[in-house]
Amino acid sequence: MYKIKSLLFVFLSIAIVSCSSDSNNDEPATTKPSNLSIIGKIVGVDNENPNGDGSGIVNFTINATNATSYKVLINNETLDLTQNTFSYTFTKKGTNDHTIIVSAYNASGFTSTTSTLKVYVNDVLALVWQDEFEQDGAPNTSNWGYNTGNGDNGWGNNESEYYTDRLDNAKVENGLLKITAKKESYESFQYTSARLLTAGKFEFTYGRIDVKAKLPAGGGLWPAIWTLGANINTVGWPTCGEIDIMEYVGNNPGHISSALHTASSSGATVNYKANTITNETTEFHIYSMVWTEESITFLLDDVEYYTYNPSTKNNQTWPFSEKQFIILNVAVGGNLGGTIDPDFVTSTMEIDYVRVYQ
Repeated sequence: MYKIKSLLFVFLSIAIVSCSSDSNNDEPATTKPSNLSIIGKIVGVDNENPNGDGSGIVNFTINATNATSYKVLINNETLDLTQNTFSYTFTKKGTNDHTIIVSAYNASGFTSTTSTLKVYVNDVLALVWQDEFEQDGAPNTSNWGYNTGNGDNGWGNNESEYYTDRLDNAKVENGLLKITAKKESYESFQYTSARLLTAGKFEFTYGRIDVKAKLPAGGGLWPAIWTLGANINTVGWPTCGEIDIMEYVGNNPGHISSALHTASSSGATVNYKANTITNETTEFHIYSMVWTEESITFLLDDVEYYTYNPSTKNNQTWPFSEKQFIILNVAVGGNLGGTIDPDFVTSTMEIDYVRVYQ
């Protein structure tokens, strides 16, 4: 009798387990996303502008079944999204085909699809920022701030000057910004000058900058027109990126140079090109830089002489997808300025205008 009861108990236990197992099999299994598509609505499309109004702005909507997040790859830029709508601004000039790769994700996996969109971006640059230096006195504080002092180890270059915010070293006069280096005893230094910058006032990504300037003369002077990454205080130099639009060395008249400093090459950077110039200290010339998402090109009097376009673009070689600010200065001595002429007394870099186009 006991044996029969035991067998009955085992049989019932198996039945209960089997019923429980069958119940689990009835639950719907989770599947990876499906029915994935992406739709891009280009801003300004009409009969006359089938590829948009030139702004390059596209509003995207992603459709998918059973998706919890998305990843979109556009122009080598990856967007991680939890919502299914987003806007993107294309910047490559002209009418171009752009490939968009979108992936939809959930706990069970992902699915991907590819779409192509033809977008028109206006290739006419508009003036977006300028200083024409029309008001005599101190430089416009809405546009310019100052670096003062001698920095760390002569601004990292063993420079000999002490930068000030005095009118003696930087002023606007007769339609020109004048940055003057002087031999004088000041704050335990023997030379003064000025370094002006637009940090926190005007910072930009991509475009063209033109600076019309007459350079100072004198052995040991080192005037420069350049930009620095606005994120320098968080990522440091050279990770922030530096674009030297124009550097001139008074000990090497008749030559200017342009350079890029990145995490992959800085200081004595390999990304460098010198150019010849005439009458640089007696006549005005226009020093320019054209910056796109693909390359940076330098020009002298509207003639191109150097383009930086690394085949591999990453945070080591291309920090130039972030904002930069403008710097104008005249250094004295230092690693590049070299030996200071013992007869040097004073000299001025004169700037007619600074203009930025986008």
